[in-house]
Amino acid sequence: MPKISLDMPQELVDDLKIHVGDDKKFISLADAIRTACRKMLDQLDIIDERHGRSG
Repeated sequence: MPKISLDMPQELVDDLKIHVGDDKKFISLADAIRTACRKMLDQLDIIDERHGRSG
C-alpha cells in the first residue's frame, strides 16, 4: 500500500483523535482518514451519477 504524507490543521487532527482508540470507531488516525476518503469518493460518485457523468 502506498504511503502518503500530508499537512493537516491541528484542529482536524485533534477532532479525529477523539474517535480513535480502544472502544471507539477507528483503530488509528490512518484508518479514520482512509474511511473519510472512501466516504467522500462514494459521495462524489453519487453526485456525478446525478449529473450524468461517469467516473
